[in-house]
Amino acid sequence: MTHTYDPRIAVYPGTFDPMTSGHVDLIKRAAPLFERLIVGVADNPAKGPGFNLEERIAMARAAIDGIPNIEVRGFNELLAQFVRKVNAKVVLRGLRAVSDFEY
Repeated sequence: MTHTYDPRIAVYPGTFDPMTSGHVDLIKRAAPLFERLIVGVADNPAKGPGFNLEERIAMARAAIDGIPNIEVRGFNELLAQFVRKVNAKVVLRGLRAVSDFEY
């Protein structure tokens, strides 16, 4: 089965525990580049989040309120499955350290 991905849709995944000003900055910079930017809030109990999924989704929505083409969604499957489900072609990642850049 062939799957069509839309290059105008991007996913920015993370646990966002909590959403930081760095996350918001990346979202604001990326939003104009895509028709839809989906902030995918990952549910990974193994990470022992400080906030539950619903709280992290609510915090993300509050942090990016007013940006029209942003959608916040929780997910608990593999990132590849989530990206396929929303038909995205682009996955955004921020750099946390020099080692991220070198990778």
